[in-house]
Amino acid sequence: MNLDVKITEKDDVTFVHIGGEIDLYSSPQVRTLLMKQTEQRKPLLIVHLSDVTYIDSSGVATFIETLQQINRYGGRMVLVGMGDEVREVFHLTRLDKVFEIHHQLNAADLQVGA
Repeated sequence: MNLDVKITEKDDVTFVHIGGEIDLYSSPQVRTLLMKQTEQRKPLLIVHLSDVTYIDSSGVATFIETLQQINRYGGRMVLVGMGDEVREVFHLTRLDKVFEIHHQLNAADLQVGA
């Protein structure tokens, strides 16, 4: 299992692109990287999941914890580009009602105050 994470920043926005499987073995690494991003307290964190092939409950828990941290300081987290299997996990757990999820990113999604 390979996990690929790329982080870029532009102004007040942090972009995290994750590829591979987010499971019991890789979620601690993902958690560490995402928590490090929340420490910067940037207003917008965009997580690209188009290259995530699998996610289990530990991966989902990592995103829940990240969202909770961001909510504490009034930031915003957007999940973008989920594949069908990953989207189904969020749908079955009803977390698609909790997270801001977009199929693709457009300029309107980048509005920090949106």
